[in-house]
Amino acid sequence: MCISLRSGEKIYVNGAVLRVDRKVTLELINDVTFLLESQVMQVEDATTPMRQLYFVVQLMLMSPGDLEQAKSVFGHQRCALYAAADNAELLSGLDSVETLVEAKRYYEALRKIRSLFEIEQSILTSAEMLLPVAVA
Repeated sequence: MCISLRSGEKIYVNGAVLRVDRKVTLELINDVTFLLESQVMQVEDATTPMRQLYFVVQLMLMSPGDLEQAKSVFGHQRCALYAAADNAELLSGLDSVETLVEAKRYYEALRKIRSLFEIEQSILTSAEMLLPVAVA
């Protein structure tokens, strides 16, 4: 697999952070886990339950040394989401994410979670519309 990076861009490979100083193409010859900088969510962006789940799975991929702790947090987050959700597509997606995480296919789990962001946003927007408006 070949990955092209721009000057100053970062890539996270097997828990290591690499920054390139010029435009470069990397060829990954064997099995590695990686995230491009554009795919990395910052902690301050984990503002919804699904984004928080993404952040936890991201930690599994980026910090393999903290895997057991991240898996514990993932289990709690996933259960809370599952208990609170009643959208069939979202619940099915959470099942898929759990299967991928159990198989240690973290990158694919992140892709699946990203695909659920729009559904979550729709649910959150609908809930906001149902809140009573305060009269001044």
